[in-house]
Amino acid sequence: MGNNKGALIALASIPFIMTLGNSMLIPILPQISQELRISSFQASMLITVYGIVAILLIPVAGYLSDRLGRKAVIVPSLILAGAGGAVCGAAVWFGSGKLVYWIILAGRLIQGIGAAGAFPIVIPFVGDLFKDDKEVSKGLGIIETSNTFGKVISPILGAALGMVLWYLPFISIPVLCLISLLLVLFLVKKPKKAKEEPKSLREVLHAVGGILKKEGRWLYAIFAIGGICMFLLFGVLSYLSEQLEVKHHLHGVVKGLVLAIPLAVLCLASYITGKKIGKNKTVMKWSGVSGMVLSTVSLFGIGLFNNIYFVIGCLIICGSGIGVVLPCTDSLITEGIDQEIRGTVTSLYNSMRFIGVSFGPPAVSLLVNTSHRVMFFVIAGISLVAFVLILFAVRPKPEKKEGGGQIPRPAPSG
Repeated sequence: MGNNKGALIALASIPFIMTLGNSMLIPILPQISQELRISSFQASMLITVYGIVAILLIPVAGYLSDRLGRKAVIVPSLILAGAGGAVCGAAVWFGSGKLVYWIILAGRLIQGIGAAGAFPIVIPFVGDLFKDDKEVSKGLGIIETSNTFGKVISPILGAALGMVLWYLPFISIPVLCLISLLLVLFLVKKPKKAKEEPKSLREVLHAVGGILKKEGRWLYAIFAIGGICMFLLFGVLSYLSEQLEVKHHLHGVVKGLVLAIPLAVLCLASYITGKKIGKNKTVMKWSGVSGMVLSTVSLFGIGLFNNIYFVIGCLIICGSGIGVVLPCTDSLITEGIDQEIRGTVTSLYNSMRFIGVSFGPPAVSLLVNTSHRVMFFVIAGISLVAFVLILFAVRPKPEKKEGGGQIPRPAPSG
């Protein structure tokens, strides 16, 4: 990766820190509810408001990154994310009564605005930095690994910090954002534009509309697959978290360590896949297919046997499958879109991923009221939909190179 190695490290810090900034709060939500004397629903809104704001603003951030530049959007976004965390921390120090909750909620909203312009812009930025498709795939694998590693340690770190001070995870957010900001400022240089970007919103919308019309079948499939993977991951982990606490009486750091096991496997699978898929989009497609097979089969397996050890074992397999799929979908969508509208199109993909994150836990909480078998058969059925999409809707076709050879490229079927 040559001179861009430092830039990649800086960019990889963004998804890691953004994930920590949100997921660290999950294990301390009961503490927050108790300390602020609010309901569990009100406490959960601290997670929900972050996700909803990000979903709404990610496409806007993607458009701005195409027009103004990736770094020009990421830098102020990191500042906003850090400021949101600072507002949350200040509320505890200087506020009192019910007002504290509303100030923290406002801080989380500001943090969500910052998150919309941070991690989602990283994916197209990696595509801009590296011209070789193999290097892009490796870079995106590292980005997904960093993102997943943040998920791995967030329940452990959040619980550990909460044991010292319940609001310490809030205070840590501006510190983490400052570290990432300094890395980006000093290590990331603005890449050269391949061609001049669209000058107006109308031109961008026209260009994106043209891409969706021409390549819509595989693009919509990738959008859906990304959302489904996040839906599966966060939904099933929320179920496991509740089962570990209610039925097996595991709390705090110990529970976080158990939750981290499937996430650690996902992290490793993402890293290995990103290194191995190279620039061959046919390999990306079939790697994604195999990953969805692992996910679907393991989820059906959980529905058959309700034993905690068997469940964790199947979730490890499911995590490895999702870990294989995500770098493949990242690479397919990044390398299949021209640079001048890459940020806008990939932002739609990232919005779908955030939707999956937001809807997974509440959907599973509703399914819990049925039965273990019904719940996991439904979840496995949703995973099966992603398998069908990547199998039939994503069909790489060869693209001619200058030397007369051919390289595969994702294209619509039919």
